[in-house]
Order: sequence, then C-alpha cells, then structure tokens
Amino acid sequence: MSAPSISPSSPAGWRFDHSYARLPEVFHEAVEPSSVREPKMIVFNDRLAAELGLDAGLANHPALFAGNETAPGGRWLAQAYAGHQYGHFTMLGDGRALLLGEHLTPKDERFDIQLKGPGPTPFSRRGDGRAALGPMLREYIISEAMHALGIPTTRSLAVVTTGEVVYREGTMRGAVLTRVAASHIRVGTFEYAAARHEKEPLRALADHTMQRHYPEIVNAERPYVAFLEAVIERQAALIAQWQRVGFIHGVMNTDNMAISGETIDYGPCAFMDAYDPATVFSSIDRHGRYAYGRQPFIAQWNLARFAEALLPLLHEDEKKSVEIANEAIESFESRFKRHWLGVMRGKLGLLTEEDDDGALVQSLLDWMLQAKADFTNTFRDLSRATAAAEMPAEPEFRDWHQRWQARLGRQPQTRQEVVASMQRHNPAFIPRNHKVEEALAAAAENDELGEMERLLRVLAHPYDHSKPHPGYDKPSGEGDYRTFCGT
Repeated sequence: MSAPSISPSSPAGWRFDHSYARLPEVFHEAVEPSSVREPKMIVFNDRLAAELGLDAGLANHPALFAGNETAPGGRWLAQAYAGHQYGHFTMLGDGRALLLGEHLTPKDERFDIQLKGPGPTPFSRRGDGRAALGPMLREYIISEAMHALGIPTTRSLAVVTTGEVVYREGTMRGAVLTRVAASHIRVGTFEYAAARHEKEPLRALADHTMQRHYPEIVNAERPYVAFLEAVIERQAALIAQWQRVGFIHGVMNTDNMAISGETIDYGPCAFMDAYDPATVFSSIDRHGRYAYGRQPFIAQWNLARFAEALLPLLHEDEKKSVEIANEAIESFESRFKRHWLGVMRGKLGLLTEEDDDGALVQSLLDWMLQAKADFTNTFRDLSRATAAAEMPAEPEFRDWHQRWQARLGRQPQTRQEVVASMQRHNPAFIPRNHKVEEALAAAAENDELGEMERLLRVLAHPYDHSKPHPGYDKPSGEGDYRTFCGT
C-alpha cells in the first residue's frame, strides 16, 4: 500500500485515507455526486458509528449521507471492475455507488465508506445511478443481521431518502445507503485488470490488496500463489457460514465476491425456511444457478475466474502458472468441506471429531428435506431439548435421534455444555422473509418505522434463546416468495 496521506480527525470523527485512489487511474474515476432535492435521515446506525469513532450527531446531517455534502478529508470516486453475471463476462464499474474514502477508526482499522444510490457515474451505462428506499432498507436489515450472526459482512451506517422518485417496475421513493466495508475490491476488479492485458496494473492491484487484507503473506516465498490460496480459504469459510444459517445470496456474480471475504451486495437475498438445497428466491435466477445448495460450487467457479486473472503473476511459465492455479482451485472442495463440517458439528453439539460425523449430519438433512422441516427451527429445537420425547415422532427422525444421542454420549462434555455450545451456533431468530417484507412495506410505503425497529432489535440478538419474541421465529409458509434486485 502506498504511503498514507491521512486527513486529520474532524470534529465528527472522520479520518480519511485514499490508498485505492493511489492505484493506477484505470481502476477509478473521480466523480461528484448529483445533489438530491430533500435528503432526510430514515435510519442511522448509532452502534456502528460508535465502533467507527464517529460522532452520533452525524445522524442530524442527512445531506452528507446523500452526497450533497462531502465529509472533511473525503474525496469521491467510482471504482472500475468487471464481472461474470450469470456466467457472462461484462465490463462494469460503480454505476450507482461512490467511494468517499477509507475511514481509519481510533484503532487504525480501515473501512471503505461508500454511498449507494447518489447518482450516475461514468460506469452507469445509461442507468440513473439512483436507488430505491425498499432495497436500501433491505440491505440495512440483512447486513446488520448477518453481522449479529457472526458472519463476515459489509455493514450499513445510514439510509436517507432523497425527496425524489426513481423508476423501476413503477415509481419508488429514492434513497441512498451508506455502506461500510473492509474494501470494495472484488474478483471482478481483478478480472477488469486482466482484461486490459497489462501486467503492471494487475500487479499493483494485487500488491495493494495483499497489503490491505492479507499482510501476513506479503513476504511469502511465492506471494501471489499464497494470495490465491488465502482468498480461496477465506471464501470457503464464508460460504460454510452462509450454509450454516440458511442464507441465500441470490446474485453470486464475480463482481459480488469481495476479496476481503465479506458478504457483499444484499439485492435479492433471503433466508431459507423449509430445508431444500434447490431453494431460490431471486426473481431473475430462473434456472437456479445461485440456489442454496449450489453456492459452494458457484464460489469455486468464481474463484476459478480469480485464478485466471492472476495467471500472469503466478509463474513466468504459462503452463506452470495454469498448473498452480488448477491445483489451488481444486483445493476449494476439501477446504469448504472442512469448514462446513466444522460449523455443522457446532450446530449438533459435536465437540469432538469422529469419521462418521458427516454422514450423521447428512442423514438429518435428508430427513429435513423429506419432512419439509424448517431449517432454523429444527436446529433451534434440537439445541433447546435433546430429549427424544420433545422431538418429532417420525420413525426416520427417531432413528437419527438415537444415533445422535449415542454420538453425544461418546464425548466427555456434559449435556449442559453441549446445549450451551449448540445455542451459540444455532440462531433462535433469523430475518424471516415475511417479517422483512412487513417492515419494508411499512417503512417504504407508509413512513412507519416501528416494525423495522422492532425487527432490528430482535435480529441484534439472534442467539438469545431465552426470549420468545412471538411471530419472529415462524416461517412465512409462502412457497413462491420472490425477491428483486431493485436496480
């Protein structure tokens, strides 16, 4: 990373650096946001502001979070990147997002501050560069829920309305989201660099990203090989965490895979109710490319595109470079299975390891699929009552339950220790789709924020099994539920 030029702290706590802007100009363009008519603060994340070292009084400055004003030390730019969207390569870029800068917290942690929806950029491709209130509130709700679940994610600092309308399926209220991320460098950013067939900008991007996100490998014997392997490892761990809670991203294009290993872009995402690997919610994913059960495969496919982009850096000999890339990509399956088995052991209270644990997990999932059992509530109920008398009476489940109890009996931990461990791994509450829709409808259509605030309070403590919160733990029962991108 280039030498920092960090701005001094402002009274509000902002302290910006612009290391991404010091990359070659092909990766970004300076842009000024388009002013909006009447910015109004809808929701401000006081807790996140405190973690960033920002003054809570910023909630009274909606113009800043709409792009009408610039924070001290901030500098607007749009990032260039490419992406495979549903398998098809496209040169993209921030068509409706602007990076304000990299804020350094009092602990010197570095976070991108990005506005989503502040107006057109040179990458907008005839788009309006705007965003609608409903999708921005969805990202706020789901990203904060993911954070509370302990899953690496971008976060949401604020949502403001613009006093203007945007045109999608119909007219919708305009809004701007402030997203906080470890960075917005994506697999697609590397694809963009590779597509230009210029080795030095690609190397500069790789060096910058390693220093920012993987400083421990900068001095490795083969740093770019180590970089590829580190990204694969982090993504394998992330996808296992998605699978643990039944999260379905919805649009796993390569431009939506962050090199940092964070979950990014909460467009048509949702959480699975009844367990089914074929579950899809996105209205545009007509063939199930990004279904729940395909997420590990798609992650590997995306990482293969990342490896292809890095080929010029992996080895001077092209054939050897391809061999290195293939070997690394082939390791994803074993890495993912290791992480997946680890999180599933956690969900079942298996605190030791046995060879048949994977089969035990799969047997439960097979029963859940046959019984159309709710994914979250099945594990929640197992973690609340390990006695068979309190569980389903189906013979297939009883047989599995006996095997599970015998497995628990072969480890030294007490029942209380097992239950406590399970409740740390199994959420009692997730963003149930019908509750999210209720909150969005009330907020976006009626300016009623009470339901969203109640939902956020529940989702802030997903592992609190002691409070019932009636209605927030029930599946919607809607088999044809669909989500939409909002672009």
